[in-house]
Amino acid sequence: MRLPLLLGVSSSLVLITACGGGGGAAASSSGSNAGTTPSPKPGIQSFSATPSVISSGQSTSLTWAVSGATTVTLNGVTVSGTSSAVSPTTTTVYTLIATNPQGSTTATATVTVGAVAPHYGSFSGADLGPGAALNGAIPFPADNAWNTDISNAPVDPNSANLIASIGSNTSVHPDFGSGLYQGAPIGIPYVVIAGTQANVATHYSDFADESDPGPFPIPGNAPIEGQMADGSAFGGDRHVIVIDRDHNRLYELGNAYPQPDGSWNASGGYKFFLDSNNVRPGGQPGWTSADAAGLPIFPGLVRYEEAAAGLIPHAVRFTVNASRRAYVPPATHYASSNTSANLPPMGMRVRLKASFVIDPSFTKESKAIMQALKTYGMIVADNGSNWYINGAPDPRWNNSKLLSELGTLKGSNFEVIQMTGLVAP
Repeated sequence: MRLPLLLGVSSSLVLITACGGGGGAAASSSGSNAGTTPSPKPGIQSFSATPSVISSGQSTSLTWAVSGATTVTLNGVTVSGTSSAVSPTTTTVYTLIATNPQGSTTATATVTVGAVAPHYGSFSGADLGPGAALNGAIPFPADNAWNTDISNAPVDPNSANLIASIGSNTSVHPDFGSGLYQGAPIGIPYVVIAGTQANVATHYSDFADESDPGPFPIPGNAPIEGQMADGSAFGGDRHVIVIDRDHNRLYELGNAYPQPDGSWNASGGYKFFLDSNNVRPGGQPGWTSADAAGLPIFPGLVRYEEAAAGLIPHAVRFTVNASRRAYVPPATHYASSNTSANLPPMGMRVRLKASFVIDPSFTKESKAIMQALKTYGMIVADNGSNWYINGAPDPRWNNSKLLSELGTLKGSNFEVIQMTGLVAP
């Protein structure tokens, strides 16, 4: 098969660790149980930024709750109260240290600065056309699984075996880029339409019983994944992705063929609500979508617009060669008969380890992608080549830099996030 890419008021506690020495000395006398109990180290109950993602020139509020501290410092400066306004010009990690005679406790929170602050669930400001700029629009609410910061989520106990099954020494490969590969644009294209786009009939074959009934507002000239630049016939997955910016709806087709009367034939068609956490009201657990995991494709695509701005505030989709007969939310479908617990289920999420150092000499685009893999991770979305991450084609991508820089990432640089809600029929 052809290989199918915070915000606003969101905040998260990034890290809390106890550090420093210092314990009280117990006093006692012969024949007596009398003694003194040392006071505990200070506690940091919370430390967060609201909003945690801003545009350059904006400010955000750092708030904290601390107990048992004699002094509190923020990035080395003593502070009082429970909040502080900051206006960083670049992405900044803030460190809060609470101290008393028994030791200290540390917490960190990151404020991400992007060219355009993301806004969730509303596409009204997006441009129109194929590969159109979304101008900060992000699918689904800020607390949706795709948009959740998982940088501090616990590691799955079976992480090492799961990573090994995908390839510990295998490099990450960008399945998107500029120009043509074998005559077709590299990646999965999309088109943004206005709410006035006419609905047309959609006819389904293989997955009609798990599809959303049409009609859908699919333009007759909507770009198709794998479409040959010279107009010749082509195969592959033939995905079609359409975003209705005025109604905040996403339409995706698989194996799609336009018909002379304006209708579309496809293996299946799927409608998603971009402004809701009830992502697919017409779907059911166990149902597929245009990808094997039952997920929408578009939210996990890497797009040049975001990467060039230095901020990709959502998870990325990727493929594995061998998957398990199971899925974990937000996925709803599996695509394998193998029940081995050491194979990844659809929906499994991995993240780039915090210990991995992103080379500062890399392009802004590569660094943004790598940071997204640390903060939001990658989600197993389909069967394909191992460690292939998906994105949208764009003439501005630098293919050689993408390949060489992302290729420095190996499977061993990742870890699996603890899976909850696993469904293994």
